[in-house]
Amino acid sequence: MGMIQNDWIDGIGEEFKKTYYKNLYKFVRDEYSTQIIYPPAADIFNAFHFTPLSKVKILILGQDPYHNERQAHGLCFSVMPDQKVIPPSLQNIYKELHDDLGCYVPNNGYLKKWADQGILLLNTVLTVRAHQANSHQGKGWELFTDAVIQAVNEQDRPIVFILWGRPAQSKKKMLTNPKHLILEAPHPSPLSAFRGFFGSKPFSEANEFLKANGIEPIDWQIENIDK
Repeated sequence: MGMIQNDWIDGIGEEFKKTYYKNLYKFVRDEYSTQIIYPPAADIFNAFHFTPLSKVKILILGQDPYHNERQAHGLCFSVMPDQKVIPPSLQNIYKELHDDLGCYVPNNGYLKKWADQGILLLNTVLTVRAHQANSHQGKGWELFTDAVIQAVNEQDRPIVFILWGRPAQSKKKMLTNPKHLILEAPHPSPLSAFRGFFGSKPFSEANEFLKANGIEPIDWQIENIDK
């Protein structure tokens, strides 16, 4: 389990010294040594490596990493660039992006371009056993990612929080800074997308908020990858 090296240390560095994190570290280390765990250990903190705290414009909150081979790489909803199958929730995100902003649907699910522009793609749990959804829930990751959400909330500048589904929306009570914009909708999974995710237009609404506050908007278009 690699360490975070950039300015996130200022925001959440104290978490690494706490008892719960030491217990979490031991649990995760043991899991990687005895089980197949996703994402690869070097990718656990990619969301933080790609999006420094000082650069966060938008936080999109996911839940559990993908638990099939060569999918999860540390960014919520994103899959590795060589993954030929785009997960259903991300397919629905792309459909809404097309309807909202006219972006074409790409042939891949690699969202690093979003992270590089200041979108923190954060799961509430950062590891999972292969083919066992939610298998690392309740082990301490939630305490760690709550501290992350709190650190973003405390930033003294306008930030967009995109909360899809009830688990993400349960974090709304932590978001107390009046400078921020909170966008809520049902989860984009096939089970709930038709209950209000489609038509919610979060991408254009986020960009309008950023522009209104003098912040460079996001180029949401994910380009095709030659395969």
